[in-house]
Amino acid sequence: MAMMSGPAMGPMPMRPGSDITGRERIRKGTFRRILPYARHYRWSLTALVLLTAVHASLAALSPIVLKFIIDDGIVPGRRDVVIWLSLLIAGLAVVDAGAVYLQTRLSGRVGQGLLYDLRTTVFAHVQAQPVAFFTRAQTGSLVSRLNTDVLGAQQAVTSLLSQTTSTLLTLVIVLVTMFTLSWQLSIVALMLVPIFLLPTKLVGRRLQRLTRRRMQHDADMATMMSERFNVAGAMLTKLYGRPEKEAATFATKAGAVRDISTRITVYGQFIVIVVTLLTALTSAIVYGFGGTLVIGGNLQIGTLVAMAALLLRIYGPINQLSNMQVNVMTALVSFDRLFEVLDLKPLVRESADARPLAVGGAAPTIEFDQVSFRYPNVAEVSLASLESITLRAPERHHDNYALRDVSFRVPAGTLTALVGPSGAGKTTITQLVPRLYDVTSGTVRIGGEDVRDLTLRSLHDTVGVVTQDAHLFHDTIRANLLYGREDASEQDLIEACDAARIWSVVSSLPDGLDTVVGDRGHRLSGGEKQRIALARLLLKSPPIVVLDEATAHLDSESEAAIQRALQTALHGRTSLVIAHRLSTVREADQILVIEGGEIKERGNHDELLDAGGLYADLYRIQYARQDDGAVPSRAG
Repeated sequence: MAMMSGPAMGPMPMRPGSDITGRERIRKGTFRRILPYARHYRWSLTALVLLTAVHASLAALSPIVLKFIIDDGIVPGRRDVVIWLSLLIAGLAVVDAGAVYLQTRLSGRVGQGLLYDLRTTVFAHVQAQPVAFFTRAQTGSLVSRLNTDVLGAQQAVTSLLSQTTSTLLTLVIVLVTMFTLSWQLSIVALMLVPIFLLPTKLVGRRLQRLTRRRMQHDADMATMMSERFNVAGAMLTKLYGRPEKEAATFATKAGAVRDISTRITVYGQFIVIVVTLLTALTSAIVYGFGGTLVIGGNLQIGTLVAMAALLLRIYGPINQLSNMQVNVMTALVSFDRLFEVLDLKPLVRESADARPLAVGGAAPTIEFDQVSFRYPNVAEVSLASLESITLRAPERHHDNYALRDVSFRVPAGTLTALVGPSGAGKTTITQLVPRLYDVTSGTVRIGGEDVRDLTLRSLHDTVGVVTQDAHLFHDTIRANLLYGREDASEQDLIEACDAARIWSVVSSLPDGLDTVVGDRGHRLSGGEKQRIALARLLLKSPPIVVLDEATAHLDSESEAAIQRALQTALHGRTSLVIAHRLSTVREADQILVIEGGEIKERGNHDELLDAGGLYADLYRIQYARQDDGAVPSRAG
């Protein structure tokens, strides 16, 4: 494939002194970008804030009731006051439990809803990326963005939505209540709070950096698992006998995750220890100073007990704030990494005034008009954090064009074959027809329309493609076929399989069309996979057919059968076929010989043989023995 030599395959640049994360700090505006996703849930958020206010108010009200139980009930010996106020505390507890329950439900609904919106947006955005993006991005790293990162954001958001409002309101209400009861004791109780703020700030910065690094290490580990756990990767490991080295490599990656997670746990626990110590010291100060005020008659004992209870209410939120900082950092890093993907603009975009391609069921023409193409640069299609393996090498700049000034026309209903050595640019041409890439210069037209002016949906409905390495999903044969046409009937599936010469194989399987083909179709042979892909194409029945070495994995008997099937299937359709086996293109209406990204020769089979050029050389190499050297050669 010419794409393998294009500039899109160059390694990503690496800054001196940086690590695989590529960037340590959260970009400005990340939090602001989260807010629009919450607009759909504004009424639920309003109700959540109201319930949180109720919970915060009750947290401060209960100690006040306790003060009155002691000062107005227990001390004067009034049992009725003690009983009624105790019942009031019980009632407040029931109301608070109900508020917390509703608060949790709303928080979960809003948090999960936000993450659903973000996850589906990222998935759709990734699907819109060009093929070059997927040739560079590590699958595990990419999947990690929608799993590990979203999970980190999910755990943080669902708690932050309720905890942030609850904590702030609780702090305000409790502080107001404390200063109302005794401003002297409140000042003494809060003297140690500034000591807590400094370590929290320092630890929070470290946690931000460590959290991003852990996410990247998690992605690297997921990448290795996804590559080694598929059939092809597992076979390669076994055939080359390197399970011990693979296990050691994975242990290194897992060890990095272990070490950095341990550091995160230690830092998080350090904050808890500081808060616990401050709570104990402050309680001792409050009881010591407050006790002297009670003995001196300057403070009621009920007020002292209420202040102690309020003190626990205030340091609880402070402890939550410390944990919340970790959650906030996790959420912001997760969202920042997701927004990083969303900020990567697709190279192939549908114009605002795009119109559908109207072919009316007829096969349209294909025209290349002075087309030149160069694969996109690294910065246009990739992210450093999605391809950490290549970060260790400096970027190589490529100005090589995969195609240069290519012009040809495929008349409606005819077959044009592309032949030439590997890396000549044949696959690149076929990728420009369904607009997997946009041309660097020149124009590709279908039915007289520039493909850049057409809707992508109508273009993909018009063009059907079968590649050399046919991909099948880990699903049933039926599901893989229905991907070509969702409304196909059982009879349609059978007829398509029969036309692709695969029905005899499918019908012999125990589960028939409901047989699961395995990861990437590895339960089937290469030829069987190829014929399933051809059946899927026949089921789609597009006006334009593009075949990229569609018979490469077939034996001679299967190839002959497929050729007969294709003669029927391609009849009346505009076809563009790549073939290394020149026997498959002898009957082509037009043969284009591609070399070095340019069209070197064009004509039919007999004309090119008589010309004695590159095509004749290729033909002579393949069939010299059968033809006893009768084909002319430029070398001769």
